[in-house]
Amino acid sequence: MTTIEFLSDSAKLYQDTVLPVCKKYGLTYMEFGVLMFLYNNPQYNTAAQIVSMRHIPKSHVSISVKSLMEKGLLHGEKCKDKRAVRLSVTEFAEEIARSGKSAQKNFVDTLYGGFSEAERSAFSALLDKMETNVAEHFDLKRS
Repeated sequence: MTTIEFLSDSAKLYQDTVLPVCKKYGLTYMEFGVLMFLYNNPQYNTAAQIVSMRHIPKSHVSISVKSLMEKGLLHGEKCKDKRAVRLSVTEFAEEIARSGKSAQKNFVDTLYGGFSEAERSAFSALLDKMETNVAEHFDLKRS
């Protein structure tokens, strides 16, 4: 299996794992993704940050945010400069988010199936090195 095939299959596995949550709560896959991103990463709480961090088209984020707000799952508060809206997950969305976290955990557990604790630690260390390489690349570009 090539890297691109692994990434594609992993994305399909993730979608297959979370779609029951989407169906149960009447969410599109994109709405689920936006909701869970905000739940898991509350520090990135504007539509522009979601677009930037998730590499999702602005129009898709905008439509999903609007729908989630209409469903009462997201709250928006205008920033002082009024150009951006800070988004947060509402209490009403907590049950959905907990179900989503459980599905995400199942996805990770499937990926790590058959790994020993030592293999998990080694993989984590390799990812840390890759993260450092990426950060250094962008630090050099900024210089």
